[in-house]
Amino acid sequence: MTLSLAGPLLLVGAGKMGGALLEGWLRQGLDPASVFIQDPAPPSPELGGLIARHHIEAGSAPELPAAPSVILLAVKPDIVQKLLPEVEPLIGEKTVVLSIAAGRTLAGLARALPPGVAIVRAMPNTAASVGHSVTVACANEAVTRHQALECNMLLEAVGEVIWIEDESLMDAVTAVSGSGPAYVFLLAECLAEAGRAAGLDPELASHLARATVEGAAELLRRSDLSPAELRANVTSPKGTTAAALEVLIGKDGFHDLLARAVAAAAKRSSELSF
Repeated sequence: MTLSLAGPLLLVGAGKMGGALLEGWLRQGLDPASVFIQDPAPPSPELGGLIARHHIEAGSAPELPAAPSVILLAVKPDIVQKLLPEVEPLIGEKTVVLSIAAGRTLAGLARALPPGVAIVRAMPNTAASVGHSVTVACANEAVTRHQALECNMLLEAVGEVIWIEDESLMDAVTAVSGSGPAYVFLLAECLAEAGRAAGLDPELASHLARATVEGAAELLRRSDLSPAELRANVTSPKGTTAAALEVLIGKDGFHDLLARAVAAAAKRSSELSF
């Protein structure tokens, strides 16, 4: 299905996540003439080339032909407060503000915007750059069904979208899926280091670790079995995998360590929320 909106789309922030979203929209057929980018910082060479090829208007204050259907905030949380007064005059009666700024709550955004503005808060992750993000979103009471559908289409351009009603869960969402890719990257990093320590050539160890994580993730994606069942299926009694899992699942092992890591990330997300 071709992606289309009722009016212009203003992308505020053209960093890594903003750029990933833009690429996804264009892949889905969104008309480049309907996209406007507001970012005083110059884009990366790759993103700059994409913007130039599609003749997208970008700058510190692009001129929109009409009130935007969606204003998407894709900037660092500490910059949002500074930029909201700049985008406020652009908000029309049917505009929805879609924020992917970590920690910026619906109430916090609403305090800086005119009363009654439709606001959606979303948390994608870095896999958006390859079209495999999982994004969790929640909306305030002013968001209409049509506005929610528009935001859903924009976010689905880079992966799966899940909507929740309880915004307080966003801290846990951030800790699991928002920060989660870093945990997987660390696993690959540590697996490669362990392989080198076991005597493998560094290049071979890195390749095996990367390919193993990639293959396991694809198997998990395709299988109807739970992660626990998949793990059991490759664990022969008294075999090599069982010996390794005795270490990983033992006291202070992987389960406890990851639970503490997620709890720490959720706590930090809560502390940063405003």
